[in-house]
Amino acid sequence: MDLQTLSNLFSTTYNPDPNVRKAAELQIRKIGNQEGMIAAILRIIAADNIDPATRQACSVWLKNRVHNSYALEVARRPDQTVIVASEREALRINILPLLAASPSRSISLQLANCLKSIVAHDFPHNWNVLVHEIKRLLTSSNVREVHAGCVATLEAVRAFRFRQKNDALPLLIEELFPTLVTIASHMMQQPPSANQEIPTMLHLILKAYRTTIVINLSTHQQSAASLVPWGQLLFAVINLRLPKEAVPEDLEEREKCEWWKAKKWAYAVLGRLFHRYGNPSQMPSSLQPEYMSFAKHFIDAFAPEILKTYLQQVDLFVTNQEWLSSKCQYQIFQFFTECVKPKSTWVQLKPHFDSLVAKFVFPQLSFNDQRKELWESDPVDYVRVSLDEYETFTTPVAAATTFLLSLAGNRTKATFLPILGFINSILRVHGSPEERFGALNMTAALGRQIMKHPEVKNNMEQFMLQFVSPELESPQPFLRAIALEILGTVTKQGLVWSSEETLSKHLHAVFRALDDEEFPVKIQAVLALTEMIIAYDTVRLAVAPQVGKVINDLLKLADETDLDILNHSMEVMVDQFQTELLPVAATLTSRLCESYMRLARESSIHDQIEDNADLEALLTDVDDDKTFAAMGVAKTISTIISSIDSSPEILSQIQEIVIPIIVFTLENRLLDLFDNMYELVDSLTYKLRSISPNMWPVLEVTYKLFKHEAVDFLEEMLPSLDNFLSYGSDVIKTRPDYKQMLVDIYTTSITNEQLGENDRVNGSKLAESIILNLHGAIDEHLQIIIATALNLMDNINTPALRLANLEVLINAVLYNPSAALVLMENHKAGTAQVFFNQWFASINNDARLPRVHDKKLSLLALCALMEVPPEAVPESLRGGWHNIVAGALKLFKALPKAIEERKRLESEFNEESDDEDEGEEMALNLAADDDDVWDEESAYMEMLAREGARLREKSENTEEESDEDEDDDDDDDIDVEEELGYISPLENIDPYVSFKRALTTFQMKNSSCYQLATTSLDMEQQTLLMEVMRIAEQEPAAPQA
Repeated sequence: MDLQTLSNLFSTTYNPDPNVRKAAELQIRKIGNQEGMIAAILRIIAADNIDPATRQACSVWLKNRVHNSYALEVARRPDQTVIVASEREALRINILPLLAASPSRSISLQLANCLKSIVAHDFPHNWNVLVHEIKRLLTSSNVREVHAGCVATLEAVRAFRFRQKNDALPLLIEELFPTLVTIASHMMQQPPSANQEIPTMLHLILKAYRTTIVINLSTHQQSAASLVPWGQLLFAVINLRLPKEAVPEDLEEREKCEWWKAKKWAYAVLGRLFHRYGNPSQMPSSLQPEYMSFAKHFIDAFAPEILKTYLQQVDLFVTNQEWLSSKCQYQIFQFFTECVKPKSTWVQLKPHFDSLVAKFVFPQLSFNDQRKELWESDPVDYVRVSLDEYETFTTPVAAATTFLLSLAGNRTKATFLPILGFINSILRVHGSPEERFGALNMTAALGRQIMKHPEVKNNMEQFMLQFVSPELESPQPFLRAIALEILGTVTKQGLVWSSEETLSKHLHAVFRALDDEEFPVKIQAVLALTEMIIAYDTVRLAVAPQVGKVINDLLKLADETDLDILNHSMEVMVDQFQTELLPVAATLTSRLCESYMRLARESSIHDQIEDNADLEALLTDVDDDKTFAAMGVAKTISTIISSIDSSPEILSQIQEIVIPIIVFTLENRLLDLFDNMYELVDSLTYKLRSISPNMWPVLEVTYKLFKHEAVDFLEEMLPSLDNFLSYGSDVIKTRPDYKQMLVDIYTTSITNEQLGENDRVNGSKLAESIILNLHGAIDEHLQIIIATALNLMDNINTPALRLANLEVLINAVLYNPSAALVLMENHKAGTAQVFFNQWFASINNDARLPRVHDKKLSLLALCALMEVPPEAVPESLRGGWHNIVAGALKLFKALPKAIEERKRLESEFNEESDDEDEGEEMALNLAADDDDVWDEESAYMEMLAREGARLREKSENTEEESDEDEDDDDDDDIDVEEELGYISPLENIDPYVSFKRALTTFQMKNSSCYQLATTSLDMEQQTLLMEVMRIAEQEPAAPQA
């Protein structure tokens, strides 16, 4: 196809007629993989005589083609086409000149994305001249080429920014960054103006530097030759005073302008250097060998200058001499927070903290114009921004709050009482409503620490009565809201009122606020009431008669706003008022299901999705707020189900109400909600101990999902599948299609290359459930199950999978020992012996069968083998057949200890629920000195760093570790814990009685082998045998396996 025709085809993709547009897109897709297509597209993009829209369409196509295919060496699917060598070369030759000549920013963005994909794959080995070509652009006298060089540098380093170990990024840094810092420093000598060329390039240069220090700081960057000029540049950018004519007058536009983007990246670079590489007291141990020397130099030589500069910028800002963008304010707060814990920076920050709190933090937390505008224009969003920490964690308000909490928590002795004194000074003089809001907002933020402070917590009731309670009736709605927030906070932290009358007054104030005209006030009233119900018995009693109204108000608010924060309140109501809500549980569930269906439909991408829809498409463009709200509603429904123990009839009604939302979610592939739905299925089927006729379609759709896009959801599906087998086995035994589905899920989980070892463990657990629950009904499937497990035996890396896979075979032996042994031998001669060797190696190593179920399963399987007629024993096994008795005795010896360990774990699990809130406590550092602080956050960062280092080391040494595993199986560290919620089908089978019965049969059917088995026992084993027989005679007759 000639260039003109191809150009016309791409221009047609903008045609307003959808039929014409669709036809063009189909034609492009048809010819898109032909050799020469990329070269032609490059010529169109370069052609100045072709209209920009067509060139942009071509650049978008090129970006998608390169992004999807450039890394492909071999096509693995029919829809994949490898880019041939000649076109790769054309891309490498043309991409930088095109970037320099690009007529628009939109085309530049597409070309830059292409460049990143090419660099990631080809540099340095297949594109060793890249650095030279970029450097040529950077040193050009043409501004457009210099700009293109800055873009190219940024994209090149972005290609490698998350790679832990690589030689490419240090090479790019060492070759290009000296040139970049020289260019940027020269630019800073020009007076700032409204011209965007210089700030845009500064922005790109500083962003490129920040990109390179995400994971590592190169040796070159640590050197004085690099650090000094870059440090001077960063300080120059931050200190640059921008004249009014250089930036837009409109504040929103000013936030977005290139000069302030450049300043933001300068702050970000200094912040990252200090946070990750320049703070020795907080540096994780895994980083210390590489960066501790640099950190000690940085905190002495650079950190004080950064702090001094930031304090100067804040002073200019709070005295209205200079403006600061919100992103820059955020970065400054972040740095101040980092300075609190190290001694060397704290002693410099300490003299300024009270001024910073009063002049920099307090205005952020006051009721300013931005809060007022949001309250009036979108009260729902006001609540979301105010209460959801993940919604606003990169704002200066969130950063100011974090700084305040860090001061109070890490330097309590020096800062806490002065901060509270400042709050009191505002409230005592009864400042403006906006200022009182700020003081109360600070109190709400510090509420947990206030209630933990030994000198302050006892004065909190008086503080509440003097400053907070009166605001519950304030004419200013924002003061009513913040007063309610404080009431909820201190209630949660254990405030005890001196009289029931005072508590009752506050409860009535909260009830009045539930009917407030202002939406944020209503929400805070709901949250405060929730905490009061949890904390005070008298409040529970007072609310009980009105809980129906409260629930209805909650449902109404939830439907109007989709705020997932209300779901916690709903769960508390359901949990605390189980008796009162039981008669209306079905009605309440129905209302919740209606809300869920509305949210689920709104969050669905489209109503009908093709079976072969692209998974990535399913995971994008979903309304997260709707999805999170739907998750919360589903969790509330789950709480209702969990709370109903006394009425199976009501639970059955609820199940029929809930099943349609489960089916809808699964059929419409709302993947984000699968976890919640399978939790509902698990809970309903487990509590009812039965499978209703309307629940079986859930099994059918689950199988379809597993075979398509939900193959990696087996862990979420497993408890429900196990319940189908446990409580619906009678139905499954009569349905060959259901049996085939379940077995196919198992075999797919083992053979699908997309899945990992954890999925194979779950698949093996499913196979065990199939065999145990469908006893006598899966004869036709036994061969494929055994073959699948045997094929996996030599491809296992983890002890957990080795055990799970072994137990599939042990279950097969228990199911039908004679048939299992024959099938093993038919699979491959000698396989039965290999299996027995692995099994008995595990029996003889107690750590390899750690759980009660493991030991009991093996015992019952050995009992089943004792009853096998001698002629059915494979020839290869007869010589060691007598060892079955000794193996069983080994297991009996270890069984009591395993049972005791299980009981201990159950006891610990029950005790843990009493301590589950301890993690929420915020520590206070009451030490008087200024030494380095190492707190829970520091310990957490250390843990993350250690774990990251461990995983990287494990990844790098996978092959070596695999070889070691093969050489020395005895070194396996079995990390398999008791599954306390698991009820095994073997639970009610007494292994002692089963062993006695099997040993008697063994004596009758195979007397010679029995005699050899018993006479070869040593004294300890003989004594244990008599003890086992004695216990068996004392036990009542037990059901057989």
